[in-house]
Amino acid sequence: MAAYTLEARLALAVRIAEEAGEMIRNARAKQAFTQRLKSGVELVTDVDVAVDTLISQRLEEHFPGEEKLSEELSPEHALHTPADQLWVVDPIDGTVNFAQGLRHVAVSIGWMERGVGKVGVVHAPFLQETFTAAEGMGAFCNQRPIKPSSAKTLANTLVATGFPYHKKARKKLLPRLEAVLAHCQDIRRNGAAALDLCDVACGRLDAYYETVSPWDFVAGWVIAREAGAQVGHLVKVPDGVPTDLYPEQLLVTTPNIYNEMASLLQAADQA
Repeated sequence: MAAYTLEARLALAVRIAEEAGEMIRNARAKQAFTQRLKSGVELVTDVDVAVDTLISQRLEEHFPGEEKLSEELSPEHALHTPADQLWVVDPIDGTVNFAQGLRHVAVSIGWMERGVGKVGVVHAPFLQETFTAAEGMGAFCNQRPIKPSSAKTLANTLVATGFPYHKKARKKLLPRLEAVLAHCQDIRRNGAAALDLCDVACGRLDAYYETVSPWDFVAGWVIAREAGAQVGHLVKVPDGVPTDLYPEQLLVTTPNIYNEMASLLQAADQA
């Protein structure tokens, strides 16, 4: 198998994400997709599966034998046994938005080497934006460099988050929500974690916190970090689990307010 540079991996991931985005646009235009609930609560469409299959096939063509962790086809790969080379894919981040006709929808493709996120592509087909990053090379939106905001106090921060599908799990998040609304400028809930991360990376949002799944955040995490945002977790990452793959209690902010935001959210948990 040919050795690929990070630039080559990134370029191929962009091509694959854009092809997937075209499939998503066409599916919405035709309004011919089916919907069902996964595990009784999480919406999935046949387009999610079709796009995941396409991405998996394209990755196998270019990177045969490299492991893939994706939402619809291979979620069984455990956090504790990451491959040396791992593609992490969300075919449609924001499935509910897609089904409802909203625009915050993204294809998310990340690549990890020995547990470290090295390449990230988040393509938003209805917003006509493609966010990209590779380790040590900066981050871009539509090939233009991006960077986080210059917010220095919580009072000026616009914060994004999301909520779990299980309604019973939402109640324990209310103290955090109350704390953010009391101390920050305002809150947004856009319904696509990958794009929330990218919006922090380019300064549209100042902070983002949430617990998600690995495929929701790996690509956006790389993009945010390469743009200059501070990325971390509000809890200790378990031993043996790569930080860049651990999806619990993420916190990503413009660097100036990371510690203050972490303290606010952690205090809310103890209230």
